[in-house]
Amino acid sequence: MTFCNWEAKRLLSLALPVFLAQVTLILMSVVDTIMAGQVSPTDLAALSIATGIWNPLLLALQGILLALTGIIAQFSGSDDRKGISHYFQQALYLTAILSFTGFGIAHLADAIILKLDTTPAIASLAIDYIHFVKWGVFGFLIFTVYRNVTEGMGMTKPAFYISLLGLAVNIPVNYIFINGLFGFPAYGGAGCGIATAIVLTVMAIAQVTYCQMSKKVDAKGLLSSFEKPNFTTIGIITKLGIPISLATFFEVTLFACIPLFIAHLGAVAVSGHQIAASVTTLLFMMPLSLSIAISIRIGNLYGQNNLQQLKVAVSTSYILAIVIALFLALMTFTGRDLISQLYTDSPAVMALASSIMILACVYQLPDALQVAANGMLRGLKYTTPISYITFISYWLIGFCLGYVLARTDIIVPAMGPHGFWVGIIVGLSVAAILLMLTVRKRLKYEFVNSDSLNQN
Repeated sequence: MTFCNWEAKRLLSLALPVFLAQVTLILMSVVDTIMAGQVSPTDLAALSIATGIWNPLLLALQGILLALTGIIAQFSGSDDRKGISHYFQQALYLTAILSFTGFGIAHLADAIILKLDTTPAIASLAIDYIHFVKWGVFGFLIFTVYRNVTEGMGMTKPAFYISLLGLAVNIPVNYIFINGLFGFPAYGGAGCGIATAIVLTVMAIAQVTYCQMSKKVDAKGLLSSFEKPNFTTIGIITKLGIPISLATFFEVTLFACIPLFIAHLGAVAVSGHQIAASVTTLLFMMPLSLSIAISIRIGNLYGQNNLQQLKVAVSTSYILAIVIALFLALMTFTGRDLISQLYTDSPAVMALASSIMILACVYQLPDALQVAANGMLRGLKYTTPISYITFISYWLIGFCLGYVLARTDIIVPAMGPHGFWVGIIVGLSVAAILLMLTVRKRLKYEFVNSDSLNQN
C-alpha cells in the first residue's frame, strides 16, 4: 500500500502540470473563438471551418513526435545520456520532414474549402487563416520535440509556464491583427492565424531557451556533437509515432463528423451535441494528462528494468484513472444544467445538451481506462496495437452503431444525437477492454523475457 501511495503521488506530480498546460492551450482556442465571434458571424464561421481542417492535421503531425516521450523516458530511467542525445537529434531531422509535409498539405486546404457549401466571404477568410497559420507549424513541432524530451526526463512544469506565456501573447497579438493596429491591415478572423503562428513560434523559442539553459536537460550537451541523419532511428520514431498519430486522428475526426450526420435534424440537435462535445473535450484533459504522466513513469521504470515497481505503477495508474473518471462523472452530472446555461439561453438546446451530458457521465470510465492503457503502451514502446484497436473501436463499432441508433429504426426508433453518444460509449468500452488486455499481454511477455535472462 505504501508503494501504491508513493506511485500515486509521483504520477499526480507529473500529471498536474501537464493538465494545466493542456487547459492553457485550449484556452488559446477559446480566446480565438471569442475574439473572432466579436467581429462577425462570418468571421466566426470561417475560423470554425479553418480550424476544423487544420487542427486534425497539426495533431496528426504532433502525434508522430509524441513517441519521443516514452523513448526518452526509457533512456532517462537507465541514465543513458548518449541514447537521449541520439534520439533527440534524429527527432529534429524528423521535425524538418514533418514541417515540409504540413506546408504541402496546407496548400491542399484551398481545394477542400472551395468544395464546401459555404459563402465566398467565409471561404476566403478560412483560406487566408490556413495560409497564415501554416507558418507556425515548424515552431509548434520544435516546441513539441523539446517538450517531449523535457517531459521524458520527468520535468513537466516548464511546458505549463511556457503555455501561460503563449496565452499572454495570444490575446494582444490577436487584437492587433484582427482589428488592424500599428499599420497592419484588419484581417478579421483570419488574423487569428497570424497570431497563432506568432504564439507557436514564441513558445518554441521559450522552450528551446529553457532547455539550453537548464542544467537538468542540458540541451547544449545533448546537441554538442551533432550527428548526420540516421534514417533507421528516424524510422523507429516514425513507426512508434504513426499509431499514436492515427489514434488521435481517428478520435478527432469521429467527433468532427457527428455534426455532419445530425445536421438534417436542425440547429437544436447540432447545438446540443456541440455543447456536450465542448464540455467533454475540456474534461478529457484530466485523463489525457494522466496518460502522459503514465507514459513517462512507465518508460522510466522500464528503462531501469524495475519490473516489480512497474507492476505497482500499472495498478496504481488504473486506480487513479477510475478515481478521476468518477470525479468527472459526478461533476458533469451535478453541473450539467448550469453548464448548459453558460452556452445558450435556448430551453430546447439546454434540455438536449443536459440529457447528452448524462450519457457523457457514463463514458468517463471507459474513456479514462483506455487512455491510461494507451499511456502504458507508449511507455513500453509498444504502440502498434493502438492504431488498429482505436480504428476498430471508434469507427467500425462506435460510429457504425451510433449511426444505426441515431439515423435508423433497425434496433430502436431513431434516437438522434443520443444514438451517436451511445455508440461512443460502446466504442470506448471496447477500446478500453482491448487496450487493457494488450497491456496485460505485453507485461506478461516482458516478465517471461526477464525471467529467461535471469536464468541464463
